[in-house]
Amino acid sequence: MSESSARKIRIGVLTSGGDAQGMNAAVRAIVRAGLHAGAEVYAIREGWQGAVDGTGIVPMQWDDVGSILHRGGTVIGTARSDEFRERAGMRKAATHLVRHGIDRLIVIGGDGSLAGANEFRQEWSGLLAEAVAAGDLSAEQIAGHEALFIAGLIGSIDNDMVGTDMTIGTDSALHRITEAIDAISSTAASHQRSFVVEVMGRRCGYLALTAALAGGADYALIPERPPADGWEDQMSQMLQRGRAAGRRDSIIVVAEGAKDRHGEPITSQRVKDALRERLGEDARITILGHVQRGGTPSAYDRWMGTMLGVAAVDEVLGADPDSEPQVLGVRANRVQRTNLMEAVTATRRIADWVTAGDYEQAMSGRSASFSELVRILDEITEAQPTDRDLRQGRRIGIIHAGGLAPGMNSAAKAAVRLGLNRGHTMLAVRGGFPGLADDQVEALTWGEVEGWEGTGGAELGTRREVPVDEQLYLIGRAIERHEIDALLVIGGFSAYEAVHRLWESRKLYPAFNIPIVTLPASIDNNLPGASMAVGADTALNMDVMLIDRLKQSAIASQRCFVVETMGRYCGFLALASGVAAGAERVYLNEVPFTIADLEHDVAEMRESFAKGRRFYLAVRNEEANEYYTTDFLRRLFEAEGGEAFDVRQAILGHVQQGGTPTPFDRVAAIRYAAKGLDELDRQFAAGSHEACFAAEGVEGLRHYVSFRAMDDMVDWAKRRPVEQWWMQLLPIMSKLSNRPQE
Repeated sequence: MSESSARKIRIGVLTSGGDAQGMNAAVRAIVRAGLHAGAEVYAIREGWQGAVDGTGIVPMQWDDVGSILHRGGTVIGTARSDEFRERAGMRKAATHLVRHGIDRLIVIGGDGSLAGANEFRQEWSGLLAEAVAAGDLSAEQIAGHEALFIAGLIGSIDNDMVGTDMTIGTDSALHRITEAIDAISSTAASHQRSFVVEVMGRRCGYLALTAALAGGADYALIPERPPADGWEDQMSQMLQRGRAAGRRDSIIVVAEGAKDRHGEPITSQRVKDALRERLGEDARITILGHVQRGGTPSAYDRWMGTMLGVAAVDEVLGADPDSEPQVLGVRANRVQRTNLMEAVTATRRIADWVTAGDYEQAMSGRSASFSELVRILDEITEAQPTDRDLRQGRRIGIIHAGGLAPGMNSAAKAAVRLGLNRGHTMLAVRGGFPGLADDQVEALTWGEVEGWEGTGGAELGTRREVPVDEQLYLIGRAIERHEIDALLVIGGFSAYEAVHRLWESRKLYPAFNIPIVTLPASIDNNLPGASMAVGADTALNMDVMLIDRLKQSAIASQRCFVVETMGRYCGFLALASGVAAGAERVYLNEVPFTIADLEHDVAEMRESFAKGRRFYLAVRNEEANEYYTTDFLRRLFEAEGGEAFDVRQAILGHVQQGGTPTPFDRVAAIRYAAKGLDELDRQFAAGSHEACFAAEGVEGLRHYVSFRAMDDMVDWAKRRPVEQWWMQLLPIMSKLSNRPQE
């Protein structure tokens, strides 16, 4: 490397601290977005130690990050550097960066890494002056590099950083934990045994909290809210109640940083000992450890990491010397900028409150969403089969309607357990609205929904049919006959259409003047008010997993794959799959394309294969174009490709509706169900009878919108919302798939 510092903008990227799945997606995005913007990008291998040593600073080209999206960990390495904590080490790092012409840094790591980056930025000019005085740099070399511009991305599976809904790696870690709990539950049920599962989370209980919800655990212990004295007795009683109600297994999830009210650690061994003393049971312990950090990153960590990587490049390229550095996170699936040191300080303050035993402040320091999840977990784990007079409660019908979506069962189970605990009679309506018209209504018991949280499909059955005129009368009679006081409808666009129809028909059928709450469940993710409908994340992960395997199958040849996803006229699955799997092109109904566009794509394809490309991925939404079908695209590409490459097509089909729901979908389903019951209880108390659907508010908290607003929120002809947040991913994908002209 030349000693001269070229004036072309150069960006350095490093990963520091613990590794997290999804870091590679961010690195890939930074490299390609930087090159696309005309900058040069350097990887700083092995974190800050690579900068201190100087040998870890290497230029990155487009193809260097071509096959890393699916890989766990970080391909550029990470390490904790004691040397960088000292001023001499910082001076070495600054010297090496300037010698490479780098004065823009993107740091992916936790609060310690980001705080170190900010201190490095603040000391930058002094460090350079010292390097010049020592003869390590010349005045000419530092000219033009008087300031260091930094941006931070949070890579941490703990999800412990203030200023973002989710940190890079958290969703993937939750996948590992939930998969383990699912596996443990089956063997525990076989032997009627209790298991204590210890997960990571020294100062943040997010993983333990959400894993307990997603896995249907009986009890969870988190650092922010130690249990009251006597928790061992309470826990044992809760497990006994579950067994008495017919449950064959018991799962307790413990965060590694959990403590009691006196500051004493609550270890998995301590929990096991408590169960032996009180229940005479020899529980088994599973400590998941670093398996939580490993494995293939989830679809969410891929597209979210990609989106943040592109935003980080924009941040460092657009920064000025007087601006404060920002950490980039996500809020409601959009990029959120937060003052870096404010975020670090707020994060560390929570840890200090936990250490000091100020748990009320620690809980308030977390997001409102975190507190909401704690409340829901409390109610679910403490809920029990009730002997109270159900006649004092209400009769609530639960309906699955529309297309199948993984996670429907999770919502139904949560609604039944919570509803029974609140004193309501929970009625199963089997077979959607046609089932209601046919009187397929029966009361659900506590035990009937056991184990539903992790199962795919729809145990109540679901139908797409929207009630026609003659069915409306039958539905009204069924509501009256079964004395249904409210409906909780879980489903997709057809479910919304059906409820909208009932709402419009209230003057003709007074039986419809009851509270009706509709919860979003659709793999198409085409529902108003919901950024992520239940089932969409599972379908997306299925798509990405299948595309990964297609890419592996094509590695030995030069091949183009045209992959078709579901979604009807909504492009969420196609676009998000394309970003998460690294597609070169996506075809969406939202973005019309012509034969001229296809000719351009063919020319680009031929040129790239001529230059050595081995694989080209095009993802097509099933209703992208009436005439240019998936088969048409395959034939066109094959005809024009000649001997340069071959073409295959894959229509993923209904496999996208199947499978075990992801943790994201399970937790979302439970939250929707809990908030849906809250809304029904509110309407019962107020004496109102509104038909409404769930929407998202501040920090993702659910509120409800009347169906009278639906006409303004949806495109009825295209069966999709007017506002589609995921379209922000389209220019991002274009930047990362279109190689800049060399």
